[in-house]
Amino acid sequence: MGNKEYMIIDGIPVEINGEKNLLELIRKVGIKLPTFCYHSELSVYGACRMCMVETERGSLEAACSTPPRAGMEIKTNTERLRKYRKNILELLLANHCRDCTTCNNNGKCKLQDLAMRFNIQNVRFPNTAAEPKVDDSSPSITRDTNKCILCGDCVRMCNEIQNVGAIDFAHRGSKMTISTSFDAPIAQSPCVGCGQCAVVCPTGAIVVKDNTAEVWKALDDKNTKVTVQIAPAVRVGLGKELGLSDGENAMGKIVAALRRMGFDEIYDTSTGADLTVLEESNELLKRLEEGKQDMPLFTSCCPAWVRYCEKNYPELLPHVSTCRSPMQMFAAIIKEESKNSSRKAVHVAVMPCTAKKFEATRDEFKVNGIPNVDYVITTQELIQMIKESGIVFSELEPESIDMPFGTMTGAGVIFGVTGGVTEAVLRRIASDKSNTGLMSIAYKGVRGMEGVKETTIMYGDREVRIAIVSGLKNASDLIERIKEGEHYDFVEVMACPGGCINGGGQPFVPYEARVMRGKGLYSADKLCNIKRSEENPLMMSLYNGILKGRVHELLHVEYASKNQEG
Repeated sequence: MGNKEYMIIDGIPVEINGEKNLLELIRKVGIKLPTFCYHSELSVYGACRMCMVETERGSLEAACSTPPRAGMEIKTNTERLRKYRKNILELLLANHCRDCTTCNNNGKCKLQDLAMRFNIQNVRFPNTAAEPKVDDSSPSITRDTNKCILCGDCVRMCNEIQNVGAIDFAHRGSKMTISTSFDAPIAQSPCVGCGQCAVVCPTGAIVVKDNTAEVWKALDDKNTKVTVQIAPAVRVGLGKELGLSDGENAMGKIVAALRRMGFDEIYDTSTGADLTVLEESNELLKRLEEGKQDMPLFTSCCPAWVRYCEKNYPELLPHVSTCRSPMQMFAAIIKEESKNSSRKAVHVAVMPCTAKKFEATRDEFKVNGIPNVDYVITTQELIQMIKESGIVFSELEPESIDMPFGTMTGAGVIFGVTGGVTEAVLRRIASDKSNTGLMSIAYKGVRGMEGVKETTIMYGDREVRIAIVSGLKNASDLIERIKEGEHYDFVEVMACPGGCINGGGQPFVPYEARVMRGKGLYSADKLCNIKRSEENPLMMSLYNGILKGRVHELLHVEYASKNQEG
């Protein structure tokens, strides 16, 4: 076998090639060990013990926390291990509610999946599950501690990746639980509504807040005109759940499905993103011309980032762009256009993001107490509505969005992936407007799933330094570097790792599928015949029409309160 190192897994020699733990090596040979608490992007916790393997000496070791060793021999599927795993599942089920058919996570629950996989037909232990304790104080997520199996995934996500620290373990032994400080409602905690805890929760103890009932009610009211906008990342996020491939652009089918459900007007949030590019780039250019050097201009598209900044770095708020998010810019215009309707106007936004639900409730985005966005539903909720409607999504013929706001650019479409906002702004301010210049921007380091990226561009005779971060821990680390003297002119922040394609409201997929979602958006950009926001003819029409004399009123925001619950 030469100088290569090998170990034996179930009698099969397997080369060790930099794998951090046995679990990675076992998966490499096509064996799917069960896990609850393991996520490759989080620290190793090793609490669930489902991934135990048996060594040649008969000892049991957790595959997630044991590094591979040359010459090591393990078995992954012995009678002892099967019995061990079944016992763990039975004990979890004994302390778990069993209302599976009415659970939001039904069909997507790891506990349910593993109970079926290991053929758990009865539970020998008495059901010790407590009365459900549901916390629905947040507009973004709902928590039910009765469904928690203490895997710790949500805690590590909230602390390690997002640096929010809204939840943690409390108490000890049989009384251990996951809680906020002093068991306060989640809305009164440091939570920013990003929903990444719901993404990694395996059992439905934390789920996306469900607003589909309100949307159905509006659709059934003949005296209500229901408009809807669809965020860029949604089109590449729902396909796998509905019979398409990961990252496939399903925008045309989404439009067809929404039309069948009864929505009156259907639009693409990419149009709102074009407005954001124009306003945000103007803001950046003004700062550059004024020679402001103290702090960079931070983007404002991501509501979880804005909330994080309010709660943790209020001194940075003057440096956060005053631009509304694309959703709110577009909603303000749609509500203005709907004023002339004889019917009640209800506007719905389909978003990949749970934090958008909170953003929609903010007083800053209400007119006379009425929100510009009445309801936000996530990609997950849209999938549920499509299934509930009986629509065979994969068989739908694609349809186009409606006029008068049916024109958008590729710059708006790529907003859904980390680096997309920056690339769209660079297309706007770059002096080279040729196709070659356009393509060269894509190779300046703005693309890719890395949590921190940096790039530069020349504006006149000045070098503009730019940073792109996704994941709030990365944002926090960058802010500390800036405070220590590192200089940037522009910083794009997305709360969710990878950007909106991995938003808290998207169906969970592994890293590789997120890459495919990003590629799906860049492919959609290629198919757009207009690549730059300033070249969108609708923009001129809007600025000369609805927006005339009202640009700041409809497209910008001053955050009045830093202490709203969310």
